[in-house]
Amino acid sequence: METFNHKLNAYIESWMGPRDQRVKGWLLLDNYPPTFALTVMYLLIVWMGPKYMKHRQPYSCRGLLVLYNLGLTLLSFYMFYELVTAVWHGGYNFYCQDTHSAEEVDNKIINVLWWYYFSKLIEFMDTFFFILRKNNHQITFLHIYHHATMLNIWWFVMNWIPCGHSYFGASLNSFVHVVMYSYYGLSAIPAMRPYLWWKKYITQLQLIQFFLTMSQTMCAVIWPCDFPRGWLYFQISYMVTLIILFSNFYIQTYKKHSGSLKKEHQNGSPVSTNGHANGTPSMEYNVHKKLRVD
Repeated sequence: METFNHKLNAYIESWMGPRDQRVKGWLLLDNYPPTFALTVMYLLIVWMGPKYMKHRQPYSCRGLLVLYNLGLTLLSFYMFYELVTAVWHGGYNFYCQDTHSAEEVDNKIINVLWWYYFSKLIEFMDTFFFILRKNNHQITFLHIYHHATMLNIWWFVMNWIPCGHSYFGASLNSFVHVVMYSYYGLSAIPAMRPYLWWKKYITQLQLIQFFLTMSQTMCAVIWPCDFPRGWLYFQISYMVTLIILFSNFYIQTYKKHSGSLKKEHQNGSPVSTNGHANGTPSMEYNVHKKLRVD
């Protein structure tokens, strides 16, 4: 195994150049196979989990969901706060910041971004809760693509560009996750559900995040520094895929649904706007309850 890891590391470095030695010896970062194996295990559970649960009763997981979402809300807030304050006080350049310019700030950013990388592993639990609760309709291509790719992308980010211009997307995403996991933590409490009307705005916030990240990445292409250009082009390409997939999700979930609600009103079918109609959850509430994208 040691020989295999050595050969694989040598091959990756021959393709991508030397690694950043500041993360040498950090948990999960020295070799790629553990991250890849965890992703394969995730995909196997996504495939086999619904089959296992098919003839079983769904689990509630209510208490666990509240704690899980609260934990990720706090972790996301910590990462957002630490990244923003480090960048602000450290004088990072918004347009382009290389990875070896401000040692103290760089080291702080690297530490926080390791937690960001590790949080992508924790977030696999999003899917596992869907499986246990038999909410299989929420396990979409977008959901799996986003979760499976982020962990792997960030392994490479942490080994080659663990600070500098890499901070921006992680900062925005951490802020979005504060909002998103707060929402899902509250939605796990039945008494709170009728008051959670702002689900679709989370998707709008996510789309704004992708556009801002892509724009800020383009700044480094237009006004370059020593940050590797190949990573910038990759980041832009990945943001394009997320914008396409999340836009499609938003249109399918909210725009088409709005059209069907208007039709019902025109046909004389009253639909309550407070989430319930005669004691039965309305279609609008069901969309907010059932469809999730992160």
